[in-house]
Amino acid sequence: MKLVFATHNRNKLKEINALLPDSITLLSLDDIDCLEDIPETADTIEGNALLKAQYVKKNYGYDCFADDTGLEVEALSGEPGVYSARYAGEEKDDEANIQKLLANLKDKQNRRAQFKTVIALSLNNNEELFTGICAGSILKEQRGTNGFGYDPVFKPEGEELSFAEMEMNKKAAISHRGKAFGKLISFLKE
Repeated sequence: MKLVFATHNRNKLKEINALLPDSITLLSLDDIDCLEDIPETADTIEGNALLKAQYVKKNYGYDCFADDTGLEVEALSGEPGVYSARYAGEEKDDEANIQKLLANLKDKQNRRAQFKTVIALSLNNNEELFTGICAGSILKEQRGTNGFGYDPVFKPEGEELSFAEMEMNKKAAISHRGKAFGKLISFLKE
C-alpha cells in the first residue's frame, strides 16, 4: 500500500519509517512534488492535522496521513500548544523556541508538560484521527543531541533521559508520535 505522509521533515520521515511494516510504502510531500508549505491555520492540533491530510487528498489524489504535534506546558496554560513550531516566530527555529520556553518557565516550580500528537488519515474517502500523548516535564537546561524540536528539554515521565539523549528506537517506543502511529498502524492492519 502506498501512503503519503504530509511532511517535508526528514527527521519525522526517518522516525516513522522505522515504525512502519514493509507492506506500506511511505511517500513524502517531496516524492509527490508537493513543494508548498501546506497552511496550518486551524486553532487546534486536530484541525491542523486534518487540514494537511485533506489538502493532499484534494490536490494530489493520494491517500494520505498528516500529523500535528504540540508541546503543552501546564504552568503556561497549555502553551506553546498548536503554536509549538512557531513559538518564537515564523522561522520555526528550534533553538529560539527552546530559549523562549525556558525563559517563560524560569520562575515556575511546576514544570509538568505533555507532548500531544494527532494523526489524521484520509483513506478511501474516509477520515480517522489517532492521538498519542507522552506526559513528562521540562528540564532547566538542554541535554542530548538526538531528536529535534523540544527533545533536549523534555524528560518523559518515569525516565531519566531527555528525548534528545535517547536512542531513536527507545524514543519511538514511548513517545507521543510513537503511540499515535501505533494506533494508525493497528488501524491499517485491520
